[in-house]
Formats: sequence, structure tokens, C-alpha cells
Amino acid sequence: MEQFINHNGTILAADHPVFLYNNRGFCYGDAIFETIRIANHKPQFLKEHFQRLFWGISLFNMQMEEQLNQSFFEGAIIELAKKNNLNADGRAKLTIYRNQGGLYSPENNTISYLIEISTLLTDGYKLNIKGFNIDLYTEIKKSQNILSSIKSNNSAIYILASIYKKQNLLDECILFNDKGCITEAISSNIFVVKNGVLYTPEISSGCIEGVMRKKIIDIARDNHIEVYELSMLPNVLLEAEELFLTNAINGIQWVLAYKQKKYINTTAIRLIAKLNELIY
Repeated sequence: MEQFINHNGTILAADHPVFLYNNRGFCYGDAIFETIRIANHKPQFLKEHFQRLFWGISLFNMQMEEQLNQSFFEGAIIELAKKNNLNADGRAKLTIYRNQGGLYSPENNTISYLIEISTLLTDGYKLNIKGFNIDLYTEIKKSQNILSSIKSNNSAIYILASIYKKQNLLDECILFNDKGCITEAISSNIFVVKNGVLYTPEISSGCIEGVMRKKIIDIARDNHIEVYELSMLPNVLLEAEELFLTNAINGIQWVLAYKQKKYINTTAIRLIAKLNELIY
């Protein structure tokens, strides 16, 4: 079945070329993006996604036309999902890139956008049946700065960590900052459970300010589970009873093993049930 994309308001076949050779997202990583779960025919948690997106646009000093607001993009995502005959849960990716012109110094700060839609394998957030086997990725440290919390096309550390993961037959890798503290996984935030309490790296540690991270913190606190955001050294992984990872597309994914340590998933099961209650 033919698939479609939305480039600056024009619906095109997904295999239609849309970028010039001097596209700034391609040349310099001068772009930011959001990946959004579609459920019940609606993009979910848009307030949080667009708070982060607009924060990123401001940091990148991009200029966005006033009409390109949350409501506009919500309608565009729903329209594209219908065009692609999305009848199940899906994944929308919205990329904002600065228009071509200039080298490192752009000639202007105007933007273009691209929306893509794909179908997910399951409806509803489903906990992985087999727990993940993870390890540490220590070859490159993630920087701690104001750009660390947004999702941009500057993704080299995640690419290299993913290659390491594949080479070592792992399901995920945990990244560090330059102070030796845990930041996140390759495509997810990380939570540690010990004595019924949740712990997760603070945003200032250099992790992405995940939409699902925030939702899980809110759900936990609403259900009388204590949550602490703090700096975390890797030894906490060996002291934990549970480890789980979160992102907006997969919800919660539990970890079975880190080195010789094995984990349970009691809290993950409880929280993913509460998460599904929000949207299904």
C-alpha cells in the first residue's frame, strides 16, 4: 500500500524526494524532531511534545510562522494518518529543519517541516515479554549542556552506542555524562526501583527530557509511589530490584539483566497498566 508524507503542507508519496543537496538538517544536523504515538486515532501527549519542540526551536534560534502551532500540527498528523489508512496505533515523526543557505552561519532562520507516519505492531502499550539484556556504553560520554535535553538531528552518540549494542548482542545500552553519572539509554529514559521507590537521572545530568519520563513520574506520584530525580552512579544498577526504560512510542520496557544481576518487573507491570488507562 502506498504511503504518504507531509512536507510543508503538501502531501507527497513517501518515496518522493523532498530535500536538496544543501539541506541544513543533512549538512549540519540543523534540525529537531519529535516522535509521537498515535492511539485512538489521536496523537498522544501533545502538550508535552510541543513544549519540548518549541523549547528546541527557541534554542536553535529558528523562526516559526505563528500559524504553525500545536493545533495546526495535530490536525496535520491526523490528516496524514487518515491518508495512510492508519487503522491501528501508529508513530508520527515531526521534523523541523532550518531552510537551506549558508555554511555554519545560516543565511536565514526560517523553517520547513516534514511529517511521517508508520504503523505500530500492537495497539496499546505492551510490556515486553522478554526482559532486556543491557550493558554500559562508556566509549563516549554525553555532554551536559542546555541542548542535551532536546531531540535533535545531532545524534552521533546514539548511533555509535547502537552499533556497540548490536556488536555485543545487547537489547540496550546505558549512556554516561562526563562526570561518570548515568544519563539515559539509547532511545529511552531509565528508571531504577529500590524498596518501592523510583529513581531516575535528573535532567541536568544530560538526559533527554522525555515525554514518557514525565508521564511515568506523574503516574507514580498519583499512585503514592515516591520518585526522586538525582545524579546516579552506575553502582545503583547493581543495587536495584527493578530497572525499566521509557519512551513515548513503547511506553515502558523492563530490563531482565545487567551483567550478572537479574531484575523483576512488578512496578513496571503496575505502571504500564495505569499508563494505558490514560488513553484507552
